[in-house]
Amino acid sequence: MPSVFLKIGFVRRCAFSACLLSCLLTANPLLAQPGKEISPQERCPVCGMFVAKHPDWITQARLTNGTVKFFDGMKDLLAFSFNPASFGAPEQKAQEIWVKDYYTLAWLDGRSAWYVIGSDVYGPMGHEFIPFSSAAAAENFRKDHKGTRVVRFNEITEPLVQSMRHGQKMR
Repeated sequence: MPSVFLKIGFVRRCAFSACLLSCLLTANPLLAQPGKEISPQERCPVCGMFVAKHPDWITQARLTNGTVKFFDGMKDLLAFSFNPASFGAPEQKAQEIWVKDYYTLAWLDGRSAWYVIGSDVYGPMGHEFIPFSSAAAAENFRKDHKGTRVVRFNEITEPLVQSMRHGQKMR
């Protein structure tokens, strides 16, 4: 009889562990990996530029419907994310955002990156949010390239994005 109680206790612990794991995964969804294959015909949904021509600047967003959109820089991805309906994706949100660290070109979660603005380094469409994986790298770049400031993703506003887009043309 005691072995039956041990088995029931084990089953309960397993069920509890499975439930806890499920809750954790739901509360903090794991990010998928960024898309690696980018067609030479892929165009930025904001400016229409062929993004594969600028591999160091490519950013991407996985939308709530699972579609992946590629951009020629963080500035256009942000413009899209603030108003997806204007760029052909009504009722969609950027579920994942991927950027490349400026120095290493390694993909990183765009929401955890540090961005330098106002520097003397320009992206394919002019002024750009230059992404870094650490505050120290961003600050060093800011100093070396006359950046005006370092910001986090949650500090970026639509008016800031629009001010950087104003008057910019493809290079």
